[in-house]
Amino acid sequence: MRAVKVFFSIVFLAILASNIRLISHWSESRGVYDDICYLRQAHLFQRFGWQGLDTSLARETDGYLAARLRSIDFPNWNEPTRAPCHTQTADGSKWVMTPPPGTGFALALFPEGFQVVPLYALANVIIAGFALYGLWRAREPASLALAAVFGALAITFMINPTKASYSMAPTMVVCALAGLFTARLFVGDNRRLLLVAAVGILLGLSASFRIANVILSAGYFLFFGLSFLFWRSRETFAASLVLGLAFLAGLFPVFAANLVNSGNPLVSAYGGQDTAAPSLDPAVLLAYLRDTQFPLIVFAGVWTALLWRFANHAGVRQLTLLVGANLALNLAFFATHPVFTPYYIIPVLMLSLWTLLFAAVLTRGPQGSEAHKADGPRPSEMLSRTSH
Repeated sequence: MRAVKVFFSIVFLAILASNIRLISHWSESRGVYDDICYLRQAHLFQRFGWQGLDTSLARETDGYLAARLRSIDFPNWNEPTRAPCHTQTADGSKWVMTPPPGTGFALALFPEGFQVVPLYALANVIIAGFALYGLWRAREPASLALAAVFGALAITFMINPTKASYSMAPTMVVCALAGLFTARLFVGDNRRLLLVAAVGILLGLSASFRIANVILSAGYFLFFGLSFLFWRSRETFAASLVLGLAFLAGLFPVFAANLVNSGNPLVSAYGGQDTAAPSLDPAVLLAYLRDTQFPLIVFAGVWTALLWRFANHAGVRQLTLLVGANLALNLAFFATHPVFTPYYIIPVLMLSLWTLLFAAVLTRGPQGSEAHKADGPRPSEMLSRTSH
């Protein structure tokens, strides 16, 4: 198995090198409207520090937005109120940006004019690191095969569809890390409340990059909420409470940006189709069926079902229930959303697949199952114990 791991490590690094070579030639003026907003948020952070949360067009005194719009031949580039992803607040007092601040903050970590390339290069390196970790932790042929195939795909996906939106690069990193912590939570790690808190913070923080990422937490709240309702133990109450509080803490940047821009921490600047009521549109459903996301949906669903069927202990079965619920809830949300993009479902798919991969490589066959029992009760075992 060592020879196989060495071979696929070389494959991963080769894909990574190819990705970075492609990324190094990217332009920050590629004509995508949302890019301008993320770069303007980064500019505001670099110009005003934390006060860059205020995205009011009244602060557009240095001509940055107009110059960016002009660089992509945007019509009416010299009329700020016509700029993409900007909207007027409900009271009509100012015009502000709609995206949350996280992606702009990530871009602001790099020098202006050279922000996208290093952000994507760093995200690619981190994802490759997770893929290598999964590969070298695999201890059985089946888990090694999964780690090899999915690791190569995960690194490849850091170009397409990740390049479709700057918000996807940090989102992919958060999904991989949250997947690792979720798997560790269910396979015998004794620091369960700490892991629950880490997962909650990451899920909340993910919404700072894409506000739709808030849906990534749906299955987690359903699982932990039902666990408490069924068993009503101190352990399940503590886990549910910690998850909720940590999630709210992770959402703090979104609340702060909403308060500054909209005057209410619970009211975002989004409007139009982004806030439309759920509805089933055959055209949207057909678009997903024809897109690359559909085979990944099938892959994630089959993997979840097989892992549940052949799991050697209850902890992994509980994990598959959480993953399955999260997939179902996220798919239902985007299937009834009136807008289709080639990357909307990618975050929940990557969160699910990373979770399943780490669950597979961190556990073994029957012997590994017995070994994990010595580490202490898993969430499922804890629940069943309190029911007696």
